[in-house]
Amino acid sequence: MSGRDRGTRPHRSGGVRGFVKDNGLGLFFTLGFLLTLVGQAFAGQAEFNDQLAADQLQTVGFLTYVTSSDFAVDVAENWQSEYLQFFLYIGATIWLLQRGSPESKEPGKSGTESDEDQMVGEHAVATSPRWAAASGWRRTVYSHSLLLVMGTVFVLCWLVQSIAGVAACNEQRLRQLQAPLSWSQYLGAADFWNRTLQNWQSELLAVASMAVLSIYLRQRGSPESKPVGAAHDATGVEG
Repeated sequence: MSGRDRGTRPHRSGGVRGFVKDNGLGLFFTLGFLLTLVGQAFAGQAEFNDQLAADQLQTVGFLTYVTSSDFAVDVAENWQSEYLQFFLYIGATIWLLQRGSPESKEPGKSGTESDEDQMVGEHAVATSPRWAAASGWRRTVYSHSLLLVMGTVFVLCWLVQSIAGVAACNEQRLRQLQAPLSWSQYLGAADFWNRTLQNWQSELLAVASMAVLSIYLRQRGSPESKPVGAAHDATGVEG
């Protein structure tokens, strides 16, 4: 403990700069996420108020809008599709291959691989996470933790989308003097599946495009691309 403290103290004066440099990728996308979320909130409020004005109803303030079911369903439907994309991608790349793609494992290496390849159990090293060296359920859970978390977040976002969606749909139906729908009825409604499928198809297209285009196209310096001079059929090679 004291040795670790002594190792970090000389760097405290430049701690913020070092932290930003070491975590630039995560910080960049987190900041972009927050900015676009705020932008969506303001744009969504303006559109929502335009609809209320067209129906000759009183407009709402920003705080009222961002705590409404209309805003919640718009956010949740995007989040669930993103996490579905990663859930499917992580799971599919265990078993499915794409020759020539850096997004794929090499031919002949499909499957969950050996304990030695995965450095688990007796093959764990000093820097391996503690649960990688454990036995029983802890190693099993940790070995699939990324897929489990992605799948859980997807299901939760999908559930939020459906609950917020039925509330937003019923609000609109009441304005039109129509009977409200139950949650189960909404799950079979065109509004729910239109919102869901238009997001799913875009995410699946993006993954397919990345997996196939990266066979033939390059981006120098990016780990998502093969080295510029790598052969088209080189698989699982990153720059």
